[in-house]
Amino acid sequence: MNRKKSNLLLIAVALLGLALTSCDKNDDESPKGTKKTVSGEISQNTLWEAKDTIILDGYVYVKSGATLTIEPGTLIKGLSDSKACLIVERGAKIVANGTAQKPIVFTSDKPAGERKPGDWAGIIVCGKAPINQTGGEAEVEGGTGAVYGGTDPNDNSGILRYVRIEFAGFEVSNGNEINGLTMGGVGSGTTIEYVQVSFGRDDSYEWFGGNVNAKYLVSYRGGDDDFDTDNGYSGKVQFGLILRGPEEADKSDASNGFESDNDASGSSNSPLTSAKFSNITILGPYATKTQANINPNHKFGLRLRRNTRLSLYNSIIAGFNTGISLEGPSMTLYNAANGPEIKNCLMAGMIKNYNAKTDGTSLTQEQYETMFTTGNNTLYTENADLKLTNAWNWGNVNPMPQAGSPALSGASFTGLTGFETVTFRGGFGTQNWTEGWCNWDPQNTNY
Repeated sequence: MNRKKSNLLLIAVALLGLALTSCDKNDDESPKGTKKTVSGEISQNTLWEAKDTIILDGYVYVKSGATLTIEPGTLIKGLSDSKACLIVERGAKIVANGTAQKPIVFTSDKPAGERKPGDWAGIIVCGKAPINQTGGEAEVEGGTGAVYGGTDPNDNSGILRYVRIEFAGFEVSNGNEINGLTMGGVGSGTTIEYVQVSFGRDDSYEWFGGNVNAKYLVSYRGGDDDFDTDNGYSGKVQFGLILRGPEEADKSDASNGFESDNDASGSSNSPLTSAKFSNITILGPYATKTQANINPNHKFGLRLRRNTRLSLYNSIIAGFNTGISLEGPSMTLYNAANGPEIKNCLMAGMIKNYNAKTDGTSLTQEQYETMFTTGNNTLYTENADLKLTNAWNWGNVNPMPQAGSPALSGASFTGLTGFETVTFRGGFGTQNWTEGWCNWDPQNTNY
């Protein structure tokens, strides 16, 4: 009798242990374990671990002197309707050093199928590098109170590597928004590479002054501009992909692949906005010229205005309403000393190639054509002429050039410094550097 009771007791204990083990297993199988909500200020060195899901609640400031380190594979969610934003102040650092196998993901806190652009605000990095605003510093957009700019071109704000930013872009008021990734006065000591910004409500990337360099940037289905440069940004960016969606565009303004101003008034304040971009694939919403359901606010592949000196080399511009718009009196000095340049680029599939004598531009159609051919650029009628594999396959993008593509050759770096010398034009040669870490369907990802 006692033996039977003992056996029954052992069986009961075993079953209880099995039940407890099952509960632990189910917890482990959830996308992430512990949720940790972060708000207010980070004033000392802090580690966010991959075993946790970090919830950003409101404006979160990394204060001067503090370093925020984020482990590879960490998931960070912005709390909806809280204006969730991560702000790295001058003198602070963010070390978000992911890997292709374990990217660091900033995204919406909403479930799959319910996410939308603007669910949270984004990431702002402020540095001490020079800008062209009066007094050498300015407050960043978005009402955060954060200030950027200084006198140290080598300033180091940390590392952003293998990072995704999804469903960001908060509108504080009309014309006052927070972008997916905002860089204000960020210096060349900062590392920014392998970053994807997707489904942003405002610009995907905006540089306000500074001279940080960057590589391997992806802007996917953004709302406003993909790459926006202002206030004296003078860095170099190489290897990038822009792909716009047919329906995603700004609600009231022109949405462009590139938009660049020296500053809001078009002054000659120095340092001039003189960034140089090379090997960028810039794809608009038109997979073909008969593409349906195009938002009418989609405008230009490349919009240079307000006295900018930005230059573009060895790149592809395709599938936009209008390819190039050079606006303002300064553009009559195109290719003059220190002026903007467009060289060794491919352009295809435009509804209209140039924005001639409209929207404030001062170049005629003939001047555009002369500029384009003088820069050793090549014009194609259709996107198909570029022979890209499946670049407009929204949801499963493959931007690689096929055999015989004009993108596989023709690059030139004569007179350029600070770039990796390659033979191909656009962002891709024979290696697809988006594989493994980019996400083309974040709406349906089970985070």
